[in-house]
Amino acid sequence: MRAWFLACFLALVTLQAAVLAARLSARSLLPEKRIAIRESLPDLYEASVVELQVLHAYFARIEEVNLQGPILRAVIETNPSALAQAAALDAERLETGPRSLLHGIPVLVKDNMLRLPPRICRMNTTAGSYSLLGSVVPAEAVRPFPRQPGSGWSGRGGQCTNAYFPHADPVLWFVCGLCVAASIGLAAVTLGTETDGSITCPANQNNLAGIKPSVGLTSRAGVIPISEHQDTVGPLTRSMADAAIAGPERQLHARSAVPRPDYTLALDRNAFAGKRIGVPRAVFLNDSITGNDPYVNEVFEAALEVMKALGATVVDPADLPSAEAIATSNNESTVLDTDFKIQLNAWYEGLLSNPSGVRSLAELIAFDNANPTLEEPARYTDQSELIASEATTGFNSTYYAALAYDYEMGRTNGIDAALEMYDLDALVLPAPGFTTVPAAIAGYPIVTVPLGFYPDNITIGLAGPETVYPAPGVPIGLSFLGTAWSEFDLVSYAYAYEQHTHTRLARKAYAEAIPTTQLWDVIYGA
Repeated sequence: MRAWFLACFLALVTLQAAVLAARLSARSLLPEKRIAIRESLPDLYEASVVELQVLHAYFARIEEVNLQGPILRAVIETNPSALAQAAALDAERLETGPRSLLHGIPVLVKDNMLRLPPRICRMNTTAGSYSLLGSVVPAEAVRPFPRQPGSGWSGRGGQCTNAYFPHADPVLWFVCGLCVAASIGLAAVTLGTETDGSITCPANQNNLAGIKPSVGLTSRAGVIPISEHQDTVGPLTRSMADAAIAGPERQLHARSAVPRPDYTLALDRNAFAGKRIGVPRAVFLNDSITGNDPYVNEVFEAALEVMKALGATVVDPADLPSAEAIATSNNESTVLDTDFKIQLNAWYEGLLSNPSGVRSLAELIAFDNANPTLEEPARYTDQSELIASEATTGFNSTYYAALAYDYEMGRTNGIDAALEMYDLDALVLPAPGFTTVPAAIAGYPIVTVPLGFYPDNITIGLAGPETVYPAPGVPIGLSFLGTAWSEFDLVSYAYAYEQHTHTRLARKAYAEAIPTTQLWDVIYGA
């Protein structure tokens, strides 16, 4: 599942007339003045939310690297109404002012999220599967804003690749295009979903900041489901500041009882002062269990020294009592397989129409087998996860026991136990490995920022039929974990670390993967 889209409800502020006027005026500028203006414009590779001006540039940048050049396959579909919506948003801004800091900012969203109703925005929501291409969802499921095998692969999107090394794996799980697009400035903000790792892992391998919120903090309305117990929506951006801006938007929240702080207030460079940060070493820093290259732990140890220098007390070790159980348990699969079948069947059944005719998980499996060139090309024929889910028999005693044990391992005998035992404010781990599992089964948050990059002499490994990992220059992330609703504090620690290290800026994507189109090119036509 790996398709991403330009969000209909957040298009960039630009008017065709204004662009034309700017181009005409540029012709009369002296060469030195043109150079000064060009140099004053932000580089879209790093440009933040508050610096952006023109939508055309993003379309041009996508065109450069998506299906041409390095063929990153990061974006499947763009909004055909984006320019018209941008003009409308620009007019609204002039008349009544901006709705928020995100007013008119372009957003890429994962292909399991609905956009605006078809009368406003004719875009698909397919989770990367041709079985949902052209499907129509009831209007009441739409709000403003299926699991596929393989590594960064989907039927509709093909194989996405990392922008930091040719053919490198963009993520170890089943999402990627969103994070690749964010990593090289194909959009200002991206929105993803995480069940277990799908925000944290893309942030890890693509040099990004990501917020995986507590389950229930952000709305799942209009999101193709895997599990109501673990699914959550959150931002992936190039900085914690942009992630904080994207995080508290009103339309993302699920219910009024959930705390809704302004996460921009958490952007504190001194956040570590007086805080106790724990390191759950058992299992999670064991290379033989996580499968991590030893280099991951090297850069992690250096990060701990940074936190100490910034005023934190690093409690090491601060192990989860349930660490061994988490590493060996299969309860999560029991819960996810059962939830996925029930909730995906409900999604299919609720469609007003579906050209493929698929109306259930069983029919999806049959559709994939009947359309091998679309859904099961060479090297991507495994449907084992879908078949395992179809074999489940509903909400029975086995399911409820597995769910209860997940909560025990992740919460009461896991993250919460470690926080209480060691009097901690948060936990910290390198993002690769099993880092996501305790928070996934608990429904708790993770905030991730860049930690480092694999060295040029790293041994290149195979990650999938068409991708490699690790590889030289591929990023590594740092994750902060906490109890339910602790996003504000986790954002503050991640921001403080980011601002004191500026790790993201230490290395760029490989040259062919960096788009060359900049704001000057589209504003002034040259």
